[in-house]
Amino acid sequence: MLTFILKRRQALLGSLAFALTAALAQPAAAITPEEIKAKGKLVVGIQGDNPPWGFVTSGGKQDGFDAEMGTLFAKELGVEVEFVPLEVSNRIPALTSGRVDILFATMAMLPDRAKAVQFSQPYNANAIVLIGPKDKSIKSNEDMAGLTISVAKGAAQDTQVTKNAPSSATIRRYDGDAASVQALASGQVDALGGNIFYLERVEKAVPGKYENKLEFQKLYNGACTRLGEKEINVAVNAFIDKIKANGELKKIYDKWMKVPLPEFPKSLEGIPFTAN
Repeated sequence: MLTFILKRRQALLGSLAFALTAALAQPAAAITPEEIKAKGKLVVGIQGDNPPWGFVTSGGKQDGFDAEMGTLFAKELGVEVEFVPLEVSNRIPALTSGRVDILFATMAMLPDRAKAVQFSQPYNANAIVLIGPKDKSIKSNEDMAGLTISVAKGAAQDTQVTKNAPSSATIRRYDGDAASVQALASGQVDALGGNIFYLERVEKAVPGKYENKLEFQKLYNGACTRLGEKEINVAVNAFIDKIKANGELKKIYDKWMKVPLPEFPKSLEGIPFTAN
């Protein structure tokens, strides 16, 4: 009898564990603009320490290019905005788990990511580059031989440096952009994988020492919602169209990016801009 009870208990525990695992694996419930309006708040995932995209001011306010995008979209919906600062590696999990409603978080539009999240049309252009010492000649991938290079773990620069660097290069992966930049500034590494806007941060930390050396990949950034959430995808695309047309996107581009507003592609291979 005891054996029977133990077996029944084990079976019940196994069933509960399976049910819990299945529940955790389920995608977050879809959220619509109307539901966001009903709760009165848009929860935006953003990078917390990656200027000019997203950062926290000395006064504790979330600021930067993506912060202005999130604030404008919340205003478009007629609700308050709440920012959740995220590291590179937990941006997509924060969205798919339902912790945030949308990502304005320096999300490079890549085909692999498009399998996990729904991208909007692009609203920003970028490029993945290698930053290195001005006094060292680095003109080709082969010139990275023997270098120690810092990258933000799981970011586009991690992918590109890993893909392009010779086997003799050492790649050190850090939890976030700030740590990878600090590794270069403090002399822990020889070079840094980043984007075209990293150099301003490096220059502030170590003036006159580093420059952009190689360009690996041109990228565009989009807002991200969950797969299958058609209504909010339509809303964010309409919002981006609106701020392109009325000049608001150019205004914040001039303020934060300090480069001309680019022409954005109508499509990108493997990356749909509209939800199915």
